[in-house]
Amino acid sequence: MGVEKEKSNDDIQEQATTPTALAPTPKTAAADKDWGLNGRLAFAIAAAALGSSFQHGYNTGVVNAPQQLIEDWIKDLKTNRTGVPTEKTEVTLIWSLAVSIFCVGGMIGGSLVGWVADRFGRKGGLLLNNILVLLTVIFEGSAKAAKSYEMIIVGRFLIGINSGLNAGLAPMYLAEISPVHLRGAVGTVYQLVITISILVSQILGLEQILGTAEQWPLLLCLTIVPAIFQMCTLPFCPESPKYLLLNRGKDMDAQRGLSWLRGTIEVHDEMEEMRAEYESVKLVPKVTLRELFVNPTLRIPLFISIMIMFAQQLSGINAVMFFSTKIFRMAQLDKNAAQNATMGVGAMNVLMTIISLVLVEKAGRKTLLLVGFSGMFVDTVLLAICLVFAETSQAAAYFSIVLVIMFVVLFATGPGSIPWFLVSELFSQSARPSATSIAIAVNWTANFIVSIGFLPLQEVLGAYVFIIFAVLQLFFTIFIYKKVPETKNKTIEEISSMFRQRSYE
Repeated sequence: MGVEKEKSNDDIQEQATTPTALAPTPKTAAADKDWGLNGRLAFAIAAAALGSSFQHGYNTGVVNAPQQLIEDWIKDLKTNRTGVPTEKTEVTLIWSLAVSIFCVGGMIGGSLVGWVADRFGRKGGLLLNNILVLLTVIFEGSAKAAKSYEMIIVGRFLIGINSGLNAGLAPMYLAEISPVHLRGAVGTVYQLVITISILVSQILGLEQILGTAEQWPLLLCLTIVPAIFQMCTLPFCPESPKYLLLNRGKDMDAQRGLSWLRGTIEVHDEMEEMRAEYESVKLVPKVTLRELFVNPTLRIPLFISIMIMFAQQLSGINAVMFFSTKIFRMAQLDKNAAQNATMGVGAMNVLMTIISLVLVEKAGRKTLLLVGFSGMFVDTVLLAICLVFAETSQAAAYFSIVLVIMFVVLFATGPGSIPWFLVSELFSQSARPSATSIAIAVNWTANFIVSIGFLPLQEVLGAYVFIIFAVLQLFFTIFIYKKVPETKNKTIEEISSMFRQRSYE
């Protein structure tokens, strides 16, 4: 052991810069294939993802169905307070604030990911984050009884912070507990749960279930259920072994955690890889925010991460989902049929995300991103044309429905899920928390821009608003083709060495 440690510094620097790092040894490749999905790993994935990304998706979609009910309640409440009839524009402004402040909270939560991940760990951060869910339920659940719409705004802000933190912590934890050959599929689980939770929020928001004037506070409070699930399950799972070894220097704890996750004590090869990374991390100073922007080997993947996060939110998915019910009404579907068709789109989103979970390890990340964005570009151009004629042409209206469904299919193929875990794949352990903070904050900022800017643009441009999204999709397709590397089945060291060898400037 002593001889091995003496040579480690020089050897690790040699390994870190050698061009042959791109070709993993046959032994490692063989070992990778032996690590399958076992019951314990599946339990850890469910505990981390269900309790975190469910908050993200559910609270994104839950406000859509009861919008009119809550607006009427705000109007009556404001009128009773002041004794003066409340203008519709004032109610719309309050409601817009309640909806959009969720994204503001997300930006703040996203920017705190790095600090929370380093200070409390990935698992610890996820567990502590549930305090914000409890506070949200107290505020939102008591708002109607307390006759205070301000409490809904505070609750939406708190759950936004929670969702922003979850969007960074959960994919980071999932990436670090996964074997290399399952990393993409496990990373996709985060987006899968988001799509499922949006669909659940749409179903529960139906008038026949909880979408009533009496029941909407309960609809908002159901966000506590996934938090309870996580608090009951995640404590039984280990902290990320990579975090334990590389951040805390706890070798034995890391090995125990890895053995638990793999369901075997035969984890020697994977531990040796982590120890090599640990030794190399000790040779370099801790990565700061400034270092991310100054060091080219960190700046380039950071730029790629930021662009991919912008690409996801500026793809037009939120606009298409918002427009879907209106498009279905244009096709002469009645109100209930249009709502059911919108839920059908949500179900298609879930189905395609499940399919992408399989495809991501076969086709690769870059291929699925290219297929998704290039397909959305063609789809969006056709959708803009069809919407122009939808009022007068029944055929154009029906074709619009097909294009909406096709758009969701293409988005779910890659652009929906890959950005969440790609950031974790592009950075080493020391840089990952800071880089994730920036990327998640950018994602929520872009989400906020779309949610604030879409309606005014749509009022001015009508169906032609989709041309803006088509131009952006074309730009992002070209960017992905030129700049984004394929990370399928590559270790962090192999990915880092790609940035050292190739020019991504």
